[in-house]
Amino acid sequence: MAEYTLYDVTVSTLTPLHIGSGVELLHEYDYAIHGGRTWRIDEMALLDAQEVDTQADNALALAERLARTPPAQLLRPSDFRDGSPFFRYVIQGTPRSNAEGAQLRAQIKDAYDRPYLPGSSLKGALRTVLAWSIWRERNLSPDPALLQRRREWAASNYEKALFGRDPNHDLLRALQVGDSRPLDAAAMMIANVRVQGRGDLSGAPIEVEAVRPDTTFHLSLKIDRALFTQWARRAELPVAGERWLARLPRLAQEHTRARLQRELAWFQQKKTTAIVQFYQQLAGARLGPNRFLLQLGWGTGWESKTFGSHLQANGDFMERILRDYRLARGRREAGDPFPKSRRVAVGFRRSPDGRISEQAAPPLGWCLVEMKERTP
Repeated sequence: MAEYTLYDVTVSTLTPLHIGSGVELLHEYDYAIHGGRTWRIDEMALLDAQEVDTQADNALALAERLARTPPAQLLRPSDFRDGSPFFRYVIQGTPRSNAEGAQLRAQIKDAYDRPYLPGSSLKGALRTVLAWSIWRERNLSPDPALLQRRREWAASNYEKALFGRDPNHDLLRALQVGDSRPLDAAAMMIANVRVQGRGDLSGAPIEVEAVRPDTTFHLSLKIDRALFTQWARRAELPVAGERWLARLPRLAQEHTRARLQRELAWFQQKKTTAIVQFYQQLAGARLGPNRFLLQLGWGTGWESKTFGSHLQANGDFMERILRDYRLARGRREAGDPFPKSRRVAVGFRRSPDGRISEQAAPPLGWCLVEMKERTP
């Protein structure tokens, strides 16, 4: 009998998904806007195509001119065509701002500019599901004495109690998630994001490359049951670890159901109709035993990366960590809800008189995940 279980996993995006590469692209330097599309410039190919005089003084003059000229200004209208060597890829849609130097957050891609879903992103979301579920099963309570001083390590004692005392004894050693197969760059779009707070949309707009809704990633997941066998007891993983991992879809369903209830209540207060309808649809979905909803990537909010509602159950504890770790921004009174805002995608509507207004759309990163056990 195999000492591991393999799953074929599909992750289907329901809303735009942004997983950042950490790169900020600049308008007219890294990308150009033309014809309702965003064109990622291949700087080297564009520079190589510039005519260089063999005389040294002319070559130097050209180099100085190129150093002062944004690459997009070297392009001609005829260069903006499919298959042009001057572009690495082209994305439908454009950022809101067309100012020189406007920033666009890049999506993570492989060496060939193909977007993919990192296994670490899915595993991180599943780790949050497990932490929330194990906390509930063990009926734990927030305890200020267990917190570390540094914000980055504040919950480390709780994580050790839930998963194991160090990386060599961590339950998540037994959960291995591979990167997805890459997709074509045509799977991407430009997403405009704003903050939905107490009133209307606010804050500086954030513009990102994102994977389109209705896109499917294929990847594999392995649960290494050998780590729970008798000969491997020295790993000292939590005794219930194998049972928890085997119930991942069910645990994820329960965790997401609780999140959806809270998100739905929040947006109902804001009377954001489109988002309320979206969350009502998710909350009413019948998914079966091997499928679950999960929010991945950037913009998912505080609850998607923490113990969430378990911490909020103790008002005094919550106020303490908000104060000590400076989690709340702006003016806030004790007892005010936290977090007080959400990041949402933004669509645009043009009125008959030509005015353009912003319309809040569902938050980024919602996905439908299906795990199918692979037969030998």
